Amino acid sequence: MPVPKRKASKCRRNSRKSANQVVSASSFMDCKNCGNTAMPHQVCKNCGFYGGKKVMETKLDRAMRRGEVRKADAAKTSEPITAQVEEETTKMTAPKKARVKKEPKA
Repeated sequence: MPVPKRKASKCRRNSRKSANQVVSASSFMDCKNCGNTAMPHQVCKNCGFYGGKKVMETKLDRAMRRGEVRKADAAKTSEPITAQVEEETTKMTAPKKARVKKEPKA
């Protein structure tokens, strides 16, 4: 029975094994609700539907709900929404007070 004279390197071994592997293209399908391409048996990331039912909340849904909450809050306080947004942005962009370094006593 023949025996290899030298150890086959990892590169040679792996290239021999990879030559026989077949890579298949993954299949895609169109979402029945929005028409966006999606993987089969997966929730559509665009609309959140699976099997004709809404099963996941999307980013757009959350943004719409946040907007409705802001409008309701603005109606309660009777301030325009833009004033609230400007107030929030000024809080975020307001410069912080600079610390003054104390010099050590000599």
